[in-house]
Amino acid sequence: MSTQAATAAARRSKITPERETELYEAVIRLLREGGYDAVTMEGVAALTKCGKATLYRQWGTKPQLVTAALAHRRCAFFTGIDTGSLAGDLREAARAAGSRRDRDVELMEAVSQAYTRHPDLRDALRATVIDPEVAALDEMLRRAVERGEIDADDPAAGFVAPCFLGMLRVERLFEERFADEAALRGLVDAVLLPALRVDG
Repeated sequence: MSTQAATAAARRSKITPERETELYEAVIRLLREGGYDAVTMEGVAALTKCGKATLYRQWGTKPQLVTAALAHRRCAFFTGIDTGSLAGDLREAARAAGSRRDRDVELMEAVSQAYTRHPDLRDALRATVIDPEVAALDEMLRRAVERGEIDADDPAAGFVAPCFLGMLRVERLFEERFADEAALRGLVDAVLLPALRVDG
């Protein structure tokens, strides 16, 4: 069941948007406090005074509930960016991602650890959280090919999304190097644009 389908099912069963948000926030709280293993249907039910059967009926499994909660909370970094040039798009993507220094570190670390250990959660997260961001970056490159800014078979293009998402994941490991919002802009100007042979 996709996140959208799960949400639609919840609303069809008379769960209000406010109640849905309450359930999702309980999931996020448990994730932040104890990681993925600390999230249980019983725990969410206890925090929200919701019947466990209701959770299973609406979301089916723990990975689907967790993914729905994360998707509900997600703010897209790259969707909708279109400045008219690849250099502009990538710099705007860097600005959008770099300006969110208030990212929930505990939550990100909990999800990252679970991602590597739980294939069922990994598949759901890829579909609802990661793939849309990759698709948005790939769309920037597709438009650049159409405008003649880069070649369709440019091997550097395949590294753009991994570079962006990888930087978001590891920047805390290099805080002494990447202490401010300029880090992702530096990735664009010093690494990606030269590799793509794009004048900026």
